[in-house]
Order: sequence, then C-alpha cells, then structure tokens
Amino acid sequence: MEKEIQLTAPVSTMEETNISLKRREKGEKAKKAVALTFVWIMLLVMYLPIMYLIVYSFTDAKVIGQWNGFNFDCYSTLFNGKNIYAKEIWEATWNTVWVAIVASLLSTVLGTAGAIGMHFLGKKFKTVFNFANEIPIVNAEIVMALSLVILFAFLGLPTSAFSLIIGHMVLTIPFVVINVQPKLEQMDPSLYEAAMDLGASRSGALFKVMIPDLMPGIFSGFMISMTLSLDDFVITEFTKPSEGTDFQTISTYVQGTLAKGSVPIQIRSFTTLIFLLIVAVMIGYTIVNNRKAKKI
Repeated sequence: MEKEIQLTAPVSTMEETNISLKRREKGEKAKKAVALTFVWIMLLVMYLPIMYLIVYSFTDAKVIGQWNGFNFDCYSTLFNGKNIYAKEIWEATWNTVWVAIVASLLSTVLGTAGAIGMHFLGKKFKTVFNFANEIPIVNAEIVMALSLVILFAFLGLPTSAFSLIIGHMVLTIPFVVINVQPKLEQMDPSLYEAAMDLGASRSGALFKVMIPDLMPGIFSGFMISMTLSLDDFVITEFTKPSEGTDFQTISTYVQGTLAKGSVPIQIRSFTTLIFLLIVAVMIGYTIVNNRKAKKI
C-alpha cells in the first residue's frame, strides 16, 4: 500500500501543476484580450474622428454629415489663390511656421545653455533650478498665458510678434533643458578637460567637444519645441498681435471659424493633408531607423 501511495502521489502533483499552468495561461490570455480591447477602443476614439473628417474632405457639403457627391472641390479651392478662405489658411500657416521656427531656435539655444550651466552647479543649486524648470512643464497653460499678459501690461508692452515669440519660448525652453540634461549626464567629463589641457579655450572646448556630443539631445529638444509651438493655442491666443492687424495662426484661425459657426470646407482638406504629411514623415523615420538598426 505504501508503494502504491508513493507511485500515485507524483501523478496527482503533476495533474495539479498542469491545472495551475492552464489556469495561468487562461488568465494571461484574458489579460491580453482585455489589453487589446482597451487599445482598440483608444485607437478608435483617437482616429475615428480623423477618418470621419478625411472622408468628408471629398465632398463640397458645407456641413459635415451631408454628402453632395464625391469631388475634389475642398482640395482645388484650397490651392486657389483667389479664394478668400484659402488665402486666410495659407497666411495662418505661414505665421504658424515662422513663429515656431524662430521660437524653437531661440529656445534651443537658451535651453541648451541653461542645461549646461545647471550641469556644473552644486547639488543644492542644481536641485533648485531643476525644480524651477519643471514648474512650467506641469503648470496649466492658462496660468502661464495670463501671467505673461499681466507682465506685458505691467511693462507697458503691447501684444505683438515679440510677445508671441516670448510666450512660446516660455512654453518650450523647459522641454529643451530636460532633453539636453540626460546627454550631459552621459557625457564623459574628461573630454572637456582634455580639450582644455591640449590648449583649447573654454569656448573652443564647448563648441568643438561638448556641443557635438550633445547634438542628439539638442535636436530632440528642438523638435519637441517645434511640435509644441506649432500646436499651441492658449498662449498664442493671449499673446498674439491684437492691435491693427488680423494676425492668426492655424490654431487660432480654426478656433475663430468654429466660433463663427461656419467652418470653410477648405479646413477639411487642409487638416487631411497635415495628417497625411505627419503619417508619411513617421513612416519614413521608422524605415530609416530600421535600416540603421540592421546595419548595427
């Protein structure tokens, strides 16, 4: 009897183990199913309105939801120089682009300089400046916008292109700093010291040794600055020129047309083209990165 018990005991243990493994597999499958369901729901919430807009960019109906037949009127009138709405859209686009480029370049220069300066500070001062740099990142944009307006009013400065660029710089500089800082931490400090030992001046060691090593972080900071500036509405609405000019960026122009209740049909084709451009850039970026990874 003892031998029989000893022989049957391992079998029962194996059965229990198999049952527990099956339960784990079922649990993992259920978790994956829930996760995939959640992902698909989020993708639908994000992209279904965009797809809806793209579909109705191929009809000239003034109200989205009505269908006047398949045509390219939204696109043809967008590139018609005589169309007043097309002129306003392209003017707003130009304003958006040049403000973003100027603000991002200045933010990249100042943010990089600030990150380098903070890197060589003592631990206490570094902690204080890091905390101060993170406040604009988590702070509400409406608070920043109102603070800037009050500051300009206190200084007696009217809202202008200058105030708009300053506002965008306040928004984007902290993001440049947090992108450059990790590269500074990874950098070998002996390189800078070795350059100075070999006769380079401080500025020479900075621009010939340190800056090239920080370029990936500087470039990513510039790109994030561009993205934030191109997409910003709140700070732009509060700090854009308001006297004697009808200055608009893409975001303020779209909001203004929505407030009037009559959105030009050209907006649908314009936003579709922006979306397709972004998709093309992302696909190209992914292909380039995959090719680089294969070479490595």
